[in-house]
Amino acid sequence: MARTFRNRLGYLAVAVVIAAAGGFFVMFGPPGLMAKTETPDFCASCHVMEAQYEAWFHAGAHRSIKCVDCHLPHGNVAIYYTWKSIDGMKDVVVFHSGRVPENITASSHAKATIQGNCIRCHTERVFKIDMERNCWDCHRQLQHRLTGIRQTI
Repeated sequence: MARTFRNRLGYLAVAVVIAAAGGFFVMFGPPGLMAKTETPDFCASCHVMEAQYEAWFHAGAHRSIKCVDCHLPHGNVAIYYTWKSIDGMKDVVVFHSGRVPENITASSHAKATIQGNCIRCHTERVFKIDMERNCWDCHRQLQHRLTGIRQTI
């Protein structure tokens, strides 16, 4: 039993070293690699995201911002890059395992992040608004799958 624990600990140590080396390479490796991973073109390079990219591209005012502006937390640099790594690796695993859902939906963490970023960017406009609802409950055209579609309640 102790031997199994040591084997697992060894595998974990190797995984941590590989992850750290990969992170170091991405952060300080080829110039512009990290910046490239923050562009909408990079996000759309996965064919699964093409529909979201097209919706973003045709979304009017939000066409000037990047995917990471809405979809990653901006509290501080450590949290930003931690979630960039977590979300990125999750996307890689889901895509390469063939388990991509037909309709991509936001997790509860993603919804909280997006809501926080809406408020962060539009603070002057929303300070008097009840924050119980998500911004996209009223602004339905901001949802990638509904961009360009006007719906009424």
